[in-house]
Amino acid sequence: MSLQPAWQGCLDFFGDLPIVLENSRAQLSSDAGLLPLRQFDQRIGLTAQFAAALHDPRDPHLVEHTFLAMVRARLYGILAGYEDQNDHDVLRTDPVFKLLAGRSPDDAPLASQPTLSRFENAIDIPSLKRLRDVLIDQFIASFATPPAELTLDLDAVDDPAHGQQQLVLFHGYFEQYQYFPAFITCADNDQVLAVSLRPGAVHAALGCDDDLEYVVGRLRQAWPTVRLLIRGDAAYGVPWMYAVCERLGLEYLFGLASNAVLKRHSDAWLAQAEHAYATTGVPQRRIEGFWYQAGPWPAPRWVLVKCEAHAQGTNRRFVVSNRPGAQVVPTAAYDAYAARGESENRNKELKCDLAMDRTSDHRFKANYFRLYLHVSALNLLVRLRREIAAPPVPPPRPLRKQRNGSGISGNGGGRIHWGKGSLARGGGC
Repeated sequence: MSLQPAWQGCLDFFGDLPIVLENSRAQLSSDAGLLPLRQFDQRIGLTAQFAAALHDPRDPHLVEHTFLAMVRARLYGILAGYEDQNDHDVLRTDPVFKLLAGRSPDDAPLASQPTLSRFENAIDIPSLKRLRDVLIDQFIASFATPPAELTLDLDAVDDPAHGQQQLVLFHGYFEQYQYFPAFITCADNDQVLAVSLRPGAVHAALGCDDDLEYVVGRLRQAWPTVRLLIRGDAAYGVPWMYAVCERLGLEYLFGLASNAVLKRHSDAWLAQAEHAYATTGVPQRRIEGFWYQAGPWPAPRWVLVKCEAHAQGTNRRFVVSNRPGAQVVPTAAYDAYAARGESENRNKELKCDLAMDRTSDHRFKANYFRLYLHVSALNLLVRLRREIAAPPVPPPRPLRKQRNGSGISGNGGGRIHWGKGSLARGGGC
């Protein structure tokens, strides 16, 4: 945000080294840290592809603020902690935000809050459907080589509402008026592949079978042999999620809500853990498996149970899985399910740090579009993170040796060339 000098003077508390404050006519900003993100975005084309998916109904001869400039203003504002449209009444004159949007700091201001509001409310349903494909296209393009296996996590996040937004409904479990968006994320690279904004009172897994089938179809078009593991908490341990995974040939690990039958199956193991803890004083953890068929299920499925006993008491959790190894090594299968907690951390980052829950437009479609802005901001962030943590290694290029007369030049001044650079011998570069 722009910083305007308010006064000038001299501070003498540092003894012989006075501190002089003076006005500056330079255009100042506190958001220069966004510039490396913009450089990375330029290379991978994330915001350009995002904006290209949007239908712009305006007369191109009368356009002052392009959709691309407004997408970048909003997306980079989210990354910098300016998630509200109102923030852009100041940011529109910020020199860094002008650069991010492709304008010179001396150019006219960027879009104002009313213009951004009209922009968000102009997004139509076909544009939202194209954005769904953009997320998957960008995910596929982020892999240098086809992956052999991917782990996809399903999750739903409560999105409390504080106004009269369309399709905001009261959810009895969360005890609040809300939206209930659902996400499909990849545990292998932290990117979000799919997002769905839903009314606030729906079941956590409602529509997730359709979303999963669409994502899997797109991934298999690109990578026909990729092996996919699907994970979700007990909210996804429902018949329609088992059905879509088994029909598509997907492996799954879903939490399973406890009931009296499951408890009877596992009481003995829990008692053994309690006894061992009482005897040794060492916390106990046992993971076992058994076949179980609930009433609506067409056939038995393999269920894992974790039985713990420790100073805080006992803990028992159930997971249903069709992984072949779950029957052989139940502990490894359960640990693979528990590892989904890291994907939940990314969802927490999306909600708490990138203010995903700022869905405060009145129209449902506009809020759906806002959700895509926040998700794309997270994808840009996690991709840059991974680029910095593990930068791509360029393939080695062969040495080109320069010959001199009867053979390779010796120490008298020849060079061994590597690409465009050179290693000097004797005579210098």
